[in-house]
Amino acid sequence: MKINEVKTKSALTRSNLPEADYVINPYIGCQHACIYCYADFMKRFTGHSSEDWGTFVDVKINAPETLIVSGISSNDLILIGSVTDPYQAVEAKYKLTRKCLEVLLDSQPNIEILTKSPLILRDLDLLKKFKRLRVGVSIGVLDRGYSKELEPFAPSPQERLDTLKTLYEAGIRTYLFISPIFPEISEVYELIDQSMPFVEEVLFENLNIRANNKVRVLSFIRQRRPSLEDFYRSLPRNKTYWDSLERDISDYCRGKGIKYKIFFHHGTKK
Repeated sequence: MKINEVKTKSALTRSNLPEADYVINPYIGCQHACIYCYADFMKRFTGHSSEDWGTFVDVKINAPETLIVSGISSNDLILIGSVTDPYQAVEAKYKLTRKCLEVLLDSQPNIEILTKSPLILRDLDLLKKFKRLRVGVSIGVLDRGYSKELEPFAPSPQERLDTLKTLYEAGIRTYLFISPIFPEISEVYELIDQSMPFVEEVLFENLNIRANNKVRVLSFIRQRRPSLEDFYRSLPRNKTYWDSLERDISDYCRGKGIKYKIFFHHGTKK
């Protein structure tokens, strides 16, 4: 793993995501090395075109000093961790995410944090001081064997569920992000049931096969579930499948009284 210390002009940038107005990414790259990650498009903008995703992290050492939130509306949402995990292992040393939160504390903006890491529990003392903060934890599969292949250096799915429970019990608003959903592999309904007691909402995102992750994803399917290879090749064009799954998930969540959002059709906010 190559760790580079870099400087940024601003750690806070406007977002095109449908659910966030601004984003903060204290790092470029991610040590989890998830084979399905779409964020490796960042390579071509940051001088890492020839490097494999998951082999480098750029640490924005001045990120906290560049945070200026005076022009942000009280209704605007700031998402911490849109193209990196703000609590990946390198955060234990650099504490940039914690320092960014310390800067934001006085202004009390509307914040969401998205992570896979139990390291966020280190900052419980700080998280409790925000009046409008919510934490999401993403899990795509429960099976530890599949998870180790799909997310080689990420915390286990059970550790992530335990993290959600601990956050909830500490009074932090929480949500589960079931992402990405691998058809015929992800245990969607089991994840819903297991997380229900300690999340206020469940979000869902489809597996988004793009040119940058297609080879890795199809290689995994070919090795582990070869009978599904043709089906997975069709997924980017298979609106019928995702529409059907969306209806099934909606029916299941409504039947159990679960608040939910489904992001199966990617696009910019309306």
